[in-house]
Amino acid sequence: LCRALIGLLPIRGGEVRFNGRNLLDLPGSLLRKELQSLQMVFQDPLACLNPNMTIGQAISDPLLIHGLCNKSQAKEKTRELLSQVGLNPPEIFQNRYPKELSGGQLQRVAIARALSLNPKVLICDESISMLDVEIQVEILALLRSLQQQLGLAILFITHDLLVANGFCNRLLVMDQGRIVEEGSSEEIFNTPQNDITKKLILACPKLLLVS
Repeated sequence: LCRALIGLLPIRGGEVRFNGRNLLDLPGSLLRKELQSLQMVFQDPLACLNPNMTIGQAISDPLLIHGLCNKSQAKEKTRELLSQVGLNPPEIFQNRYPKELSGGQLQRVAIARALSLNPKVLICDESISMLDVEIQVEILALLRSLQQQLGLAILFITHDLLVANGFCNRLLVMDQGRIVEEGSSEEIFNTPQNDITKKLILACPKLLLVS
């Protein structure tokens, strides 16, 4: 669904309303500009980064493709973005290749690249599921900080309802491509209505305290 929202998959029907407009009604040039406001952070950062491009090239590439700045400005913006996602000093990271970074560092690079076009909505597609628990906490803290700094809306996709409960304000539970339940995190966890939601909650790990 989210791949369709950002234009990676064709849409056969319905509407995609963003900022009060149906994106499917927009001509190519206007649609391309609107889609800059919708960016995605994918599940596997290594798979979505070109292994032959340096980290700096990967982040500056969207800026150059969309004609938002020249090469010199793109390099400077790239350093700012690397610093913003906690990869310091940025001068070291910008010249490295994806294979030289850890999973957590790569996910920070993917976030920096997504932020390069100044999106209004950041779609995170299982973006912490491949990381160690400690790194997951760090990435979630980074996303929360960026949300507050930049005024981002974040659409966070996960199968882990415990993570969703701690990170998200509003939950949508989907089954077979359809929304089957929605509400605040507190409502969903305390009074689940749908069988799928109940199964997801039961699957959450429980903390056992022994006195």
